[in-house]
Amino acid sequence: MAEIIQRDGTWAFDGSTVRITPGLHRSVPLFRQTYGEIAVPIEAVAGAVYEPERKRGRLRLRLREGADPLLQATGGRLPEAADPYRLAVDVDRSGIAEYVAEEIRRALLLEQVSVEPAASYLLPGPPVPVSVRSSDGTVSFDGTRVRIDWSDTSDRVKRATGPRIIGVPDLVRVEWLPNSGYEDGCLRFVTRDAGPSRPPTEKDPFALDLWGSTRRDLLTALVATAVVARLPHPSAGADERVAQNGARDGAQDAAPVPLGAPRDAVDPGSRVPRQDHHDVLLRRLRELGELHRDGVLTDEEFAVTKAAVLRGF
Repeated sequence: MAEIIQRDGTWAFDGSTVRITPGLHRSVPLFRQTYGEIAVPIEAVAGAVYEPERKRGRLRLRLREGADPLLQATGGRLPEAADPYRLAVDVDRSGIAEYVAEEIRRALLLEQVSVEPAASYLLPGPPVPVSVRSSDGTVSFDGTRVRIDWSDTSDRVKRATGPRIIGVPDLVRVEWLPNSGYEDGCLRFVTRDAGPSRPPTEKDPFALDLWGSTRRDLLTALVATAVVARLPHPSAGADERVAQNGARDGAQDAAPVPLGAPRDAVDPGSRVPRQDHHDVLLRRLRELGELHRDGVLTDEEFAVTKAAVLRGF
């Protein structure tokens, strides 16, 4: 067993798995504490290195491309302190850090782990359900559907559309950019029928505008990762992606129909009668029309919001 214990966390390697546990010190970012322990199989590792510095060195674990949904969702944009695959090492523990990195590299050679991109995710991502309250609203994911409930400070265009619910089969990708404190971040869910041009983040009912607490807004990466882990893997071709989405659609089509209801009266994936969806849609459009007539929504805001409501239904 090769193990190093530091203020920011503990890395332990038993020859087959690198177990990364966040530290309990108050300096450890909330994201790392919330994401919790990560067990990285050696098959997902591409390399390990210790980088010495004058005061504190860095132990880094490099994963194979496409092996981890967290790295796929965040695209390398996690702040260094929140990156679970980097560990700050005190100078007097540099020898242990070198030993841990060497043991991981030796195992990679013995196991002949491929350096090619992974064909599927080798880590599961965060468990579901997961829910995060951000500056723009609360986003939740139960494994099959994303739900966004807007906050009182959200743009009126978003609040006018009501809660946003998106099924996994309708999603193409997730776009995530952290709130840096200098520039706003965003969490956007791109659906199959999204057009080439999209409204700005603050008015997009399929996106959260991250402009508040950088510490809390960073937690939206949990939801982004959980959703990405359940989308077709990036290595899948276009035909395979369609087949996977079709399989999900088919599974939802097979959902039980409420007693006494004809099958064509049920909206696949929601188990809600289509007539109810129609009534909700008409009510929402009437509300938007009233807001437009009263001058609450401008012509442009009304057009954007109406299009978003129709697309959502």
